Amino acid sequence: MPPNPNEAAPTTLEDDERWMRYALTLADKAALLGEVPVGAVVVKDGKVLGEGWNQPISGHDPTAHAEIIALRDAAQRIKNYRLVGADLYVTLEPCTMCAGAIVHSRVRRVVYGAAEPKAGVIQSQQQFLDNSWLNYRVAWTGGVLAQACGQTISAFFQRRREEKKRAKQTTDN
Repeated sequence: MPPNPNEAAPTTLEDDERWMRYALTLADKAALLGEVPVGAVVVKDGKVLGEGWNQPISGHDPTAHAEIIALRDAAQRIKNYRLVGADLYVTLEPCTMCAGAIVHSRVRRVVYGAAEPKAGVIQSQQQFLDNSWLNYRVAWTGGVLAQACGQTISAFFQRRREEKKRAKQTTDN
C-alpha cells in the first residue's frame, strides 16, 4: 500500500496552541472591521500556507468566513486547491459551508477553539466530518484554547449589545 500523503508528523498540544494563538490574532483583525471575530490559519510543516478572518460584512460576501478565506489563500499560494498534509486552525467551530470546503480542500485535520452551539457542525449540531458518505476523511480536534476563543466572541457581542443600548438611549433622548 502506498504511503498516505496526509500522514504528516503528529502535532503536539503545544503546536496546536501556538497556531490557535496565531488564529486569535487574525480574529482581532475581523473585530477591527466590525466583523464577528473569527480567525483561521492553514499550516503545513510548521509554515503558514494561508490565513483569513471573517469578512462577510466588509466584503459584501456571505461566503467570506475565516476558514474559506484561509483555504483560498493557501490554495493560491501553492497553486493547488488540494491542501494535502495541511492543518486548518480556526477559533470557532466551522459551519456547514466551511465544513464542506474543508473536506474538498483535503486538509489533514481541522483544529477549532470554541464550540459553536447554534451553527457548529463538527461536534455541536452535527458530526459532519464523520458522515460515511463523504469521499474524504478529515481528522479534527476541538476545544484548543476554547476559553480564550470563546471569550473573544463573547466580548465582541457584549460590546455590540452595549453599543446598541447606548445608540437607543441617544435616540430616545
